[in-house]
Amino acid sequence: MTDRVRLTDYARGGGCACKIPPGELEAMVAGLAPAVGAADLLVGLEHGDDAAVVRLDERTGLVSTADFFTPVVDDPYDWGRIAAANALSDVYAMGGTPLVALNLLCWPRDVLPLELAREVLRGGQDVARQAGCHLAGGHSVDDDGPKYGLAVTGVVRPEELITLDAGRAGLPLSLTKPLGVGVLNTRHKRTGERFDAAVASMATLNREAARAAVAAGVRCGTDVTGFGLLGHASKLARASRLTVAVDVARVPYLPGAREAVRDGYVSGGTRRNLDWVSPWTDFGPAAEAARLLLADAQTSGGLLLAGEVPGGTVIGELLPRGEHLVVLR
Repeated sequence: MTDRVRLTDYARGGGCACKIPPGELEAMVAGLAPAVGAADLLVGLEHGDDAAVVRLDERTGLVSTADFFTPVVDDPYDWGRIAAANALSDVYAMGGTPLVALNLLCWPRDVLPLELAREVLRGGQDVARQAGCHLAGGHSVDDDGPKYGLAVTGVVRPEELITLDAGRAGLPLSLTKPLGVGVLNTRHKRTGERFDAAVASMATLNREAARAAVAAGVRCGTDVTGFGLLGHASKLARASRLTVAVDVARVPYLPGAREAVRDGYVSGGTRRNLDWVSPWTDFGPAAEAARLLLADAQTSGGLLLAGEVPGGTVIGELLPRGEHLVVLR
């Protein structure tokens, strides 16, 4: 029975495409301030970084994050792996190392077999083990639809912290994974076609990319997830008071991504991303298909880094602040 269940049938939006749209999210949290704590808050709400960081001592910062979402693929084990890699990515995006994580599971227990939930948890466990991160317990809720992810705690050296606001004009901009998982996941949801390259990309940890970034002295960056490359690039540009220039021809894509856009497999989240970034983006000669791919809502995407790193692709550069936050050329 379990091998006939299509988990994506139980998701209104798959993976990070189910996020609250960025414009609505910014309005919702505007004016909120971090609560007063005993430790020195190094990274909080100000720029929308990937995780919160507090200083424990001069050599150690504590990184804390949580991420969960609806099914992005039908295979429960793969979904667990992808969701875990995506949650761990927030720590890697800050230049940190994950130490311990807790499962976050919502499950319609009267609708979907518990054997599927076990496979989801097994996938998360295997990726956490690969990351060298303890996965110890968590929290579960009987819910109308399946959702899974992790709450993750890690550490970072304060001097190695990677944040959105540390960019400098003249630095190259690197991307460590190809784009296109959003449109491929949308095609998978509608047709049942499986895209192994997309699954492999989403389930791959950003650990090695983060280590390479720290070793290269990178101090500005983020990961590319539900707001798409353009959305995350614009957040970096705004926080660093710079302009991000993207060379469209250099951006790498997964096999089948361009065809998926051509055939109309574009999620509502991707279109909302494009609408959100349009007021402060100079699209230049980029055609609509290219714009949609650059705004494609990614799940467990790569790192977008202000610097050149081994294994990454240089897709542009940071420029002094101009009329637009993002310029395509």
